[in-house]
Amino acid sequence: MSKGLLFCALLTLLGFGLAKVPFIATSGVSPLVFALLLGIIVGNLPIRKTLEIAQPGLAFATRWLLRGGIVLFGLSLTFTQVLDLGPKVLLLDALVITSILIAGYMIGTRLLGMDRETTLLTCAGSAICGAAAVLATESTIRSRPAAASMAVATVVLFGSLAMLLYPMIYPWLGMNEGLFGVYIGATIHEVAQVVAAGDAVGPTALANAVIVKLVRVMLLVPFLLIVGQWWLHHNVSTHNVATSESTDTGQVAEKGKLVIPWFALGFIVMVGVNSLEVIPAGLHDGLVLLGQLSLTMAMAALGLNTRMEKLKALGVKPFLLALILFMLLIIGGGAASWMLMG
Repeated sequence: MSKGLLFCALLTLLGFGLAKVPFIATSGVSPLVFALLLGIIVGNLPIRKTLEIAQPGLAFATRWLLRGGIVLFGLSLTFTQVLDLGPKVLLLDALVITSILIAGYMIGTRLLGMDRETTLLTCAGSAICGAAAVLATESTIRSRPAAASMAVATVVLFGSLAMLLYPMIYPWLGMNEGLFGVYIGATIHEVAQVVAAGDAVGPTALANAVIVKLVRVMLLVPFLLIVGQWWLHHNVSTHNVATSESTDTGQVAEKGKLVIPWFALGFIVMVGVNSLEVIPAGLHDGLVLLGQLSLTMAMAALGLNTRMEKLKALGVKPFLLALILFMLLIIGGGAASWMLMG
């Protein structure tokens, strides 16, 4: 196990180092992305025997470090932040998430003919909170590494594009700064990308964008609870008629088994603890950093287990789906923000 964790730790340090490079730091690209990319590069080098020995550590990172990182991510939020903009924010975020998930899943599986795993992970990343949502969903449905890596790639591409595009279109939309901040928070993929776009518009936009985005992040928990039960039901119902499909797309759960993503509930507990402000500042900052390191190591492990031939097999369809979701977020999310919060 130690060799796999050492691999992940080294890639994590490199990822954090790259994210601190001056011209990269302003881009909003997180260390998680660099750790994933470095992992894919190393994982496709001719060192298969070394990686086989490292598998126990990689499995530990993609399961336990991932879940622990999601739990500690809750220390970045408070319930007060959720209440600051009123109940309409919750309605707006729920509307955006639900519409993107349903429309995206239908488009991906029926129109584009994509597999269920890649479709669901791509939709989750676009609808909720980028790479963190992809990782959390991957942990819930136990998908293939290639599907998760592809979903993260789409989040990075279109989230970065949105981060650059939104400040450019702000003068043309006729929204005031506060409303445009709500629009940013409701529709851009990653938290870091939301911060970068909001900051480029103004302080009011930044404040509103972060709050709305954090509400979206918190909605990850009910999403995981629902998708866990739905995924179980779908796998059980199709097992007898499509055994080969179930084998390819994940583990078939035992009939009647209740799937509860306990790490998601731990996330909510940490939000509550953070809201009470009972943790000393130094310890709080240390735990937040530990959570970031855990998620980054999990991303590195995901990259190390991703093979280029499997990514190529997924083709361009995930990017086409992500492009469609990107347009839905810009147009539909803008209209919803205007109607509910304008």
